[in-house]
Amino acid sequence: MELIVDQDLCISCGLCVEICPEVFDWNDEDKADVQVSELPEEEIDCSLEALEGCPVEAIQKK
Repeated sequence: MELIVDQDLCISCGLCVEICPEVFDWNDEDKADVQVSELPEEEIDCSLEALEGCPVEAIQKK
């Protein structure tokens, strides 16, 4: 499974970075971004929690 963060929707709330720091981090524009090309199996649960918790639905399955 791959995820992307829609940079136009991201409001930099930080929820995803807090929930799943192994997958999400800040980019040069201070917006959240996915830091892995493919999700490690052990990070799938927290990644889905971040996806579901995003207040603006900026995280999407690719």
